[in-house]
Amino acid sequence: MTTDTTADETPDATSAARPRAVVAGASGFIGTALVAALREDGYDVVTVGRGSGASVRWDDAGAVEHAVDGAALLLNLAGRSVGCRYTDANRRAIWSSRIDTTRQLHRAVARASRPPALWLNASTGTIYRDAMDQPQSEHDGELGSGFSVDVARGWERAFLEGDLPGTRRVALRMAIVLGHGGALGLLLPAARLGLAGPQLDGRWFRHDRYRGIGPQATEPSPAPPRRRPRGGQRFSWIHLDDVVGAVRHVRDDPGIAGPVNLATPEASTNREMMAALRRRVRAPFGLAAPRWLLEIGMLVLRQESELVLKSRWVQPEVLLASGYRFRHTDLDDALAAS
Repeated sequence: MTTDTTADETPDATSAARPRAVVAGASGFIGTALVAALREDGYDVVTVGRGSGASVRWDDAGAVEHAVDGAALLLNLAGRSVGCRYTDANRRAIWSSRIDTTRQLHRAVARASRPPALWLNASTGTIYRDAMDQPQSEHDGELGSGFSVDVARGWERAFLEGDLPGTRRVALRMAIVLGHGGALGLLLPAARLGLAGPQLDGRWFRHDRYRGIGPQATEPSPAPPRRRPRGGQRFSWIHLDDVVGAVRHVRDDPGIAGPVNLATPEASTNREMMAALRRRVRAPFGLAAPRWLLEIGMLVLRQESELVLKSRWVQPEVLLASGYRFRHTDLDDALAAS
């Protein structure tokens, strides 16, 4: 049996015979699954967070450094949810919750006498441009611009900067993760209410909520002329089971480093995704949402329309080339397993 490290234990209290994994941002939908998987694999897990349930708190820099020193694996998933309106306060919180925590862990790794051999840091497939023409892989994908992309670029910059010779670093560029919770917690109830039709782009009032952020801020690119995907925007996704599987695969393959896309090989379209959601809940219909109606709904829900209007077409080239076999590649199967 694995001995779990509780909130009032230090890393030294764990079994010396077991490798230690330090997980930041462990309390969320993805973090909970990965912590369980690491414990199943025989790790003593030390969590870093802000709440009382964490083994180590962010505001105790010494304890964070002590936890990281001697760890076999460091996994950082910390970051405020982007499921909100991009007000100035939320924009700052989204940025700082990712960049500041990653920099703190970077300092801890740099100062460690026994740095972790592997550091996995969350990132996002949103880093790529709005792509309707071709998939975006790690090697030839084109980065986008604007707020969400700037957050992703700043996040990876804080993670990959500097020389950490004893530590292999992998940025996990995740697509939308399907499973019991997460994005489906919002999408499935909407489908039951008959609201799971395609989201249709169109003209809307100008605003500056998507403007760039950070020291290398960029401006969002306007949509190409006459671009009206009408539900054809790509929807890259990955099941939670494959997030766990991919993390294990990357851990066990020392040749993998740098950005890694976590997405199924074949992206769905927005229209296909909405139809699959309707089948999942046996909804007889789903109302299409033109841009004006979508914006009203997103205002009520306190969300941003780019979450469903941006075409995210992410190709997992590194995983496929290194031999990873996905458990879920069919959308209906993935939703049934969620």
